[in-house]
Amino acid sequence: MAGYVRDDISEDEHERQRGLYGPFTQAVRDLLDATIRTEVDDDEVRAVQAEVEALTERLRVRQLDGPYGVRFSASGRGRPWGNPVVGVRNAAAPPLEVERDPAGRAWASFHLGAAFEGPPGLVHGGVSAMILDQLLGEATGAGGKPGMTGTLTLRYRRGTPLGDLRVEAWIDRTEGIKTWARGHLLDAEGVTVEAEGLFILPRWARERRAEADTAPSYFE
Repeated sequence: MAGYVRDDISEDEHERQRGLYGPFTQAVRDLLDATIRTEVDDDEVRAVQAEVEALTERLRVRQLDGPYGVRFSASGRGRPWGNPVVGVRNAAAPPLEVERDPAGRAWASFHLGAAFEGPPGLVHGGVSAMILDQLLGEATGAGGKPGMTGTLTLRYRRGTPLGDLRVEAWIDRTEGIKTWARGHLLDAEGVTVEAEGLFILPRWARERRAEADTAPSYFE
């Protein structure tokens, strides 16, 4: 499928890139937060704008033709580093560091600041949906039932305050190529948003799986 790129980098190179881009992206993330909350005078804003524009031009000297996509190695380890929830190279991502269980569970603790505000002091409802969509998908993948989101149903029980949060998700049931997952977003007081999603293994993945199942084994 377009956008999935196999590059087979070594573990050392993987960690080198993470060590390079993680702090770099965090610096841009900090700039985003500062941009929202700064109260410096007009001349300083214009001066910083000129510096930011110059830095952007330096980075555009060499860049990808399109989005980052998902890079993966022979082991199947993926690098969705442009993802807006977990992307190491996406300054718009919190980002979440997701933990997974092969039983079909995924969870993460994280912090949302000014860049994610909807109503005053609260997380934008669309951001809550995006995070839950990601975690439900992470849970299905962890349990060996990956798929693309077919439907996502949310119940906003109360406003989610900006700050320290946690998200949890798990597989509820499966039927063939369909998997249902459930999850919730929590603050210190308990659940703020509940979610249920249907994830469907796409046609291209079903075809790849069928090819793998019918391929001759060299270990028989």
